Amino acid sequence: MEVFGTIVRFFQNGGLFMYPIVIILAIGLSIAIERYIYLTRSEAGNRKLWEKLQPLLSNGDYAGAFEVSSKSEAAVGQVLAYGISRMRTSSDRQDVEMSMEESLLEVTPQLEKRTHYLAVLANVATLLGLLGTIIGLIQGFTAVANVNPAEKADLLSASISVAMNTTAFGLMVAIPLLLLHAVLQTRTTALVDSIEMASVKFLNTTRTTENA
Repeated sequence: MEVFGTIVRFFQNGGLFMYPIVIILAIGLSIAIERYIYLTRSEAGNRKLWEKLQPLLSNGDYAGAFEVSSKSEAAVGQVLAYGISRMRTSSDRQDVEMSMEESLLEVTPQLEKRTHYLAVLANVATLLGLLGTIIGLIQGFTAVANVNPAEKADLLSASISVAMNTTAFGLMVAIPLLLLHAVLQTRTTALVDSIEMASVKFLNTTRTTENA
């Protein structure tokens, strides 16, 4: 209870700018949780689909591979479905590769969706904290302007202490959001790389089958 009381007093002493920073924290955490769940499901879905497609591609069963990939919502399925569909109209490897790259350009924004907002929210939280501190200092200096000189030091130190709470809270929100942004960005990049790797393996399997 003592810790809870300290947190409440810290929040109350920070002033009005603490509230928008709390809202930013709530929005940022919501985005981070949603993106984490989405990326986790995408990774699992891609892995599961590739395990089904790999034996079909190795055996040259492109009709079966297309049927499986086109019915899947996994990102790797969309990309490979594009490539297999292109194979039906063109035997040129470069055409198939360009078709899959085009599909990857459509898939990538879905994987990166909303993640960049975390960095923006972190910056906004920091700036709001600084703004709250500056306004608090202005109010503090204004309040002590006409006060007895003996009381000025105490009142000014109290005003500065309260004003600094906003900056501290802004940084407490910004730092975790930046870390979450880095983690999610890394996972997204790894996921895109895995899809590109699957595309290369598909192209190599196609070439091997044609040579055979």
